[in-house]
Amino acid sequence: MFRFEHPFYIQLLLLLPLFVVGYWMYLRWKKRAVRRFGDTEVVSRLMPGVSKFRSHLKFTLLILTLASILLALANPQIGSKLEKVQRKGIDLIIALDVSNSMLAEDIQPNRLNRARQSIARLIDEMQNDRIGLIIFAGKAYVQLPITTDYNAAKLMLSTIKPDLVPVQGTAIGQALETAMTSFQDDKSGKAVIIITDGENHEDDAVAKAAEATKRGIKVFTIGMGSADGAPIPVYNNNRMEGFKKDQSGTTIITRLDESMLRQIAEAGDGIYVRASNSNSGLKQIFDQISKLDQNTYETHNYADYENRFQYFIALALIFMVLNFLLNERKSKWADKFSIFETKHSK
Repeated sequence: MFRFEHPFYIQLLLLLPLFVVGYWMYLRWKKRAVRRFGDTEVVSRLMPGVSKFRSHLKFTLLILTLASILLALANPQIGSKLEKVQRKGIDLIIALDVSNSMLAEDIQPNRLNRARQSIARLIDEMQNDRIGLIIFAGKAYVQLPITTDYNAAKLMLSTIKPDLVPVQGTAIGQALETAMTSFQDDKSGKAVIIITDGENHEDDAVAKAAEATKRGIKVFTIGMGSADGAPIPVYNNNRMEGFKKDQSGTTIITRLDESMLRQIAEAGDGIYVRASNSNSGLKQIFDQISKLDQNTYETHNYADYENRFQYFIALALIFMVLNFLLNERKSKWADKFSIFETKHSK
């Protein structure tokens, strides 16, 4: 496997064409300046020691030197050994409600963003556990299959927003069904965390939670919101234009349905936690999940990477030395030691 340890320096290579353009503009300016003094052929005869080829060659060597240095800083690496690493951990699927009611701001900055922030912090604390993401509103979809790639999990998490699921509602039962079919084996140590406000509940989520328990899957629930509720903001091009209203023109207030979420957690042999501005509840639930029997599974890792930056340092040094030895002007001294031009016999 090939990779760059510091890929940022690869991006800096894109600046090199700017140097080429700048050099070309300099040559055009220089040519116009020479024309002010007279005919270019006459001026060139007056300066017989000037070599355009050598000037171009020195600039080319400079560009090659900079490119080699940037490649060395990026540190190309080759994975030299693929080994199986045995790990122990639990399989966790987080089912996140992305319905419009999750935009309510009774939890700051809003229910959905607060949940995303908490999930990101939880991922940072995970080590050997596997994680998957499901999003749901009126329907449920797998956003990320179970994986140990925490960077991919955080990347997918950052893309979650309400319009990913066009059908509105709160299909918790379908989210549980999707989660049950997403686990990769029948081993122990499986759990589902449902993060939702529980409003507009549509299917028999309690029965699905009981079914999950029979399959050895524990179900936990986190309630996002407050009993008093809050209006649902309406956005257009990322600008809030007001609040969602019903057909009679009355502002809709979305409230947390704690009773339903408690029933789901009880049927799923888990616990229910109500989130607040100071506590999302995820850590409390994850502490419970960590006590489950852990799975043993194998992952393939490149255990040893060999650095290849030395080759590019050597190239940079070669280009620098050649640039130093090469003179832009023709001279008797240069003619004696020139390694780029051959003398012609008269």
